Amino acid sequence: MTQCCINPSILSADFVNLEAELKRISNADAVHVDVMDNHFVPNLTIGLPVVQRIQAVSPVPLDAHLMIADADRWAPGFADAGLASVTFHAEASIAPIKLARELRSRGAKAGMALRPSTAVEPYLDMLSELDMLLIMTVEPGFGGQAFLDVTLPKIRRARAAIDGSGIGVAIQVDGGITEETITRAAEAGANVFVAGSAVYGADDPAAAIERLREEGSRSLRKATAE
Repeated sequence: MTQCCINPSILSADFVNLEAELKRISNADAVHVDVMDNHFVPNLTIGLPVVQRIQAVSPVPLDAHLMIADADRWAPGFADAGLASVTFHAEASIAPIKLARELRSRGAKAGMALRPSTAVEPYLDMLSELDMLLIMTVEPGFGGQAFLDVTLPKIRRARAAIDGSGIGVAIQVDGGITEETITRAAEAGANVFVAGSAVYGADDPAAAIERLREEGSRSLRKATAE
């Protein structure tokens, strides 16, 4: 809970110069790769072949966020590509427990994401099957959106359930993360933070990562002390 991880999203990077953009965030904990199919969300980004090339040149591990339909069919291929973490949406999976086990069996950490309006309670019994729970703090599909404070109670409930279970599941938040909003998210119980515009919109992305990590770590320590 006390370890603050910053995973910049390349959705805000220059896609023409991705290898150079990855080098600018070499001090990150992981690279957040948003895969969108224009079905589950109204946007289209990149697919598995491009992710495989990113995997080959990235200086830090890849954290894939699959905003795609039929996750049960397509997600295992991303684990096979050697990614450190693969996150699918609960709303896009018919058999989320089976899929989480499949991802783990293929060597990736298993993450499950929830839209802002999706309740966390129906999924608390499967926490032991997950390495990470991603609580979206914006509607998935586009970068640059404002943080939704309405998601904070859900983060708190998820943190309470995880702490009560004794299972080491990380809580990731994605959407509208800045030096200001990371404080609220961390105090609510999140410890892995996806930041796109706040990192790649800065003159020095590496310095922006360090500032976010400092703010997040401070808030996590405060939350733990309380």
